[in-house]
Amino acid sequence: MYSSRLLFALVALVAAGCASAPRPAEPSAQTSSPSSQALQAPAEPVRLTLVATNDFHGWLMPQKTSLPGGLEVEQGGAAVFAGYVARLRADNPGGVLLLDAGDLFQGTLASNLTEGAAVIDVYNQLGYTAAALGNHEFDYGPVGPRAVPGPGEDAVGALTARIRQARFPLLTVNVRDAASGQPPAWLGNDGTLLVTLKGVKVGIVGLTTPSTPRIANPTHVASLRFEPMLPTTLEAAKRLRAQGAEVVVGLAHAGGKCTDLSNPRDTSSCDRSDAEILELVEALPAGTLDAVFAGHTHQPMGHFFKDVPILSTSGLGRSFGVVELFVDPASREVVPASTRIQAAIPVCGQVEATRGSCDPRQLKDVGASARLVPATFLGGPVEPDKAVEALVAPALARVEEVQRQSLGVTVTAPLGRNYEAESALGDVLTDALREMEKVDVALLNSGGLRANLKAGALTYGDLYEVLPFDNTVSIVTVNGDELRRLLTAAYGSGSGVFQQSGLKVKLSRCPGPERLRDVTLANGKPLESGRLYRVVMPDFLARGAAGLAPVLSQLPAERIDLGSDREVILRDGLATWWKGRGTALSAPATGRISFVDEGVACPSKDAAGARSERP
Repeated sequence: MYSSRLLFALVALVAAGCASAPRPAEPSAQTSSPSSQALQAPAEPVRLTLVATNDFHGWLMPQKTSLPGGLEVEQGGAAVFAGYVARLRADNPGGVLLLDAGDLFQGTLASNLTEGAAVIDVYNQLGYTAAALGNHEFDYGPVGPRAVPGPGEDAVGALTARIRQARFPLLTVNVRDAASGQPPAWLGNDGTLLVTLKGVKVGIVGLTTPSTPRIANPTHVASLRFEPMLPTTLEAAKRLRAQGAEVVVGLAHAGGKCTDLSNPRDTSSCDRSDAEILELVEALPAGTLDAVFAGHTHQPMGHFFKDVPILSTSGLGRSFGVVELFVDPASREVVPASTRIQAAIPVCGQVEATRGSCDPRQLKDVGASARLVPATFLGGPVEPDKAVEALVAPALARVEEVQRQSLGVTVTAPLGRNYEAESALGDVLTDALREMEKVDVALLNSGGLRANLKAGALTYGDLYEVLPFDNTVSIVTVNGDELRRLLTAAYGSGSGVFQQSGLKVKLSRCPGPERLRDVTLANGKPLESGRLYRVVMPDFLARGAAGLAPVLSQLPAERIDLGSDREVILRDGLATWWKGRGTALSAPATGRISFVDEGVACPSKDAAGARSERP
């Protein structure tokens, strides 16, 4: 952490590569005569502090990690983050904007048990100014326990309730009502916000990844149109400037990836083949946006592109980013050379004494002598906010009660996931689904598996972390040719390697539309054109997400059973199945998915024509 404001300033100065642009001095407490004032330099630029989070996913509580030396550290937590926000506001009174780049909800029991209400309560208390609309904001569908809307139910009812609850707007300029072409009525705004900060008019533009229809439940977004970000950003920024905005900030649930944060002016580590936000910023005319906060990819970023700072964190409430902009009081424009950024500041109530951090990735080699001390930031202690703690407490108590529920089975060894290949966790889950439903094949998209399964007694909380989405169990009936086309679409969609049971699949090592090279039944027998096969999958897939729509849309409606007559949540169905059987969970032998090396280098993702998308 940072023991003094001077240290923070020096770190930020080096990180921004702006050694020639010292921080403006704070106003002096000394008085001076009118004549001496007349000889002083022009007024200092106005300092604006923009603070942002992204991909919070309901992580109101800290994440705990046991280090090799035995020390347990905690990172994140809403109450501790509030302590950092308080320090920033004290450092720049009246000059702080608190923002979020989307995906506030989905992923923890604390969020999902209240359909996001607990998260909004905390964001209201923290004083957020605005948040972008993320793809997971659509996950809850209608208000109540149904995963998909029934007759007369609002497909975005839960989201609408959260928007009404929030004392800040959720913003997106590129999501439109499909029928009217206008911003959705439930959004309550045109996707932008104009605020005044220390006398400076600041415009905010919200954006949502256009890939949302592919990675969200299709029934929840069927009435919406997700437009390209470039023209909608240009239009929105122009509109804000016409309304008097002197600074315009992009708040985008769309991201990228840069592996090296040591020098924000060096973008050589940034992956430009799979980076929506970089493509957008580099295509925009200079002066369109003055800063951008990004999300969606869960990857830290803190770099300048065309003199525009782009910041993002790994999400889950573990860190935040800060951009300091300086506005010339005469020209009323941002001074780009003075902009300072600090990416991925860890949220720590306590830090390891010698490393000054609670990030477990930085503490892998600390020994048994390691010890924790209170965290400091900007020259003062980080004090958890009591009001936020009180807001969070009831939700966490309810979570603890649900998490402790035993499923009566043991996991014999850790079961890991793998987005790009067969995984032990995927094998166990798909085998269980296939047996539970007594079908021929089971399919799961790897992006839907959100955590590994640890060894030991299995609880409902463990399973919830793996499968937080309320997808229902669905069964699709296809003949052999249709199954082959379905698998071709699945493995060629750019949505990772689907986990499966009941088959043997051979894939090209290189991603691409024709990645599927061969498929047989698990016993090696070929698929039969005239035979019907029953395939179990989440309704997320059965409704056409993750690239399956072109194939499924050609099937007769009666061959797609979305489970509406029984509404079994996939996670709960598995819990009941395992509890009833009472047998230990172990990984089967691998080999159901293999790869073919074809002797050529894999093309870039752009050349392959598919963007890797993770819900």
